[in-house]
Amino acid sequence: MDKTLSIRLGYVAMSVLLSNASPSQTITVKQYEQITDKEAGLRRLERISTANLQNCLRLLKHNKAHHISFFRLSSRLIPLANHPLTEGWKFERVLSPLLKVLGDFVHNEQMRVDFHPDHFVVLNSKSKDILQQSLRTLVMHYKLLREMGISPVHRCVLHVGGKKQGREEGLEQFIANFSMIPVPIQRMIMLENDDLNYPIEDVLYLGEKLNIPVVFDLHHYDVHHESTDLESLWKRVVNTWEDSPLPVKIHISSPKEGKEDRRHHDYINAERFHEFLSVISGTVDYVDVMIEAKQKDAALLKLMEDLQVMEGIEAKTPTSINFK
Repeated sequence: MDKTLSIRLGYVAMSVLLSNASPSQTITVKQYEQITDKEAGLRRLERISTANLQNCLRLLKHNKAHHISFFRLSSRLIPLANHPLTEGWKFERVLSPLLKVLGDFVHNEQMRVDFHPDHFVVLNSKSKDILQQSLRTLVMHYKLLREMGISPVHRCVLHVGGKKQGREEGLEQFIANFSMIPVPIQRMIMLENDDLNYPIEDVLYLGEKLNIPVVFDLHHYDVHHESTDLESLWKRVVNTWEDSPLPVKIHISSPKEGKEDRRHHDYINAERFHEFLSVISGTVDYVDVMIEAKQKDAALLKLMEDLQVMEGIEAKTPTSINFK
């Protein structure tokens, strides 16, 4: 009997279907510096953060209504929380009641949530300042997860970083810097192949050496890879998840124009995704698929609509499928 692959679809941070629900409202450093009373400045940050968290809860409830149980939380929930100007601000304590409500909702609805800190989080830099700022940002994410009552293990996706000194040196610098990171932060990290610097082969080298789960990005692979033996690469990806409490996670997006375009399309090319499922079918029981498309949740629902007429696809819920 053929093995069935169970697939759950998710999307990133913002909804195009739900109005006025941004979880990423912010204030600039310049605006914050113009507030002469530090306490008044922190109160303003707390008001913005409260609005963001309330909108995040609205998004989670919207997801529940659409049977979406996989979601990437915005890394901008708490503005300036990782900035030196707010050092000592115990945002997680002040916002604890609302964070606990979010965490309880996630647990009760059996959702998977995670983060993807922005490209300024670079762990393979030789600069102590850049590394320190990157760690400050990761600690902010750790505090958010801990206060929500969500295990921080394998909740933050990162890219390897830059390659100013060359790929080989960049990889070795990542290993050296990673060894200096507190273990709870190490355990929070997943690594993703990118579309310019570090292809899946490099990321697997780090994942296998440092016991970090590798998030396979299909679009990045299509535009930037060395090996065309996708089956072998995929088996190695799966192996990096052996010690994780979470299912294997991948990213999908589609090029905006032409096969080599690194930019993301509004929607997902269902045929390319279906082709990929044919390659990985039978290798794992579950895969969580994060859709990185401009149309967010609308792209997810459109992909489900497109997939349901394809061979081997059986809809489990309005946002999850079995592939056989």
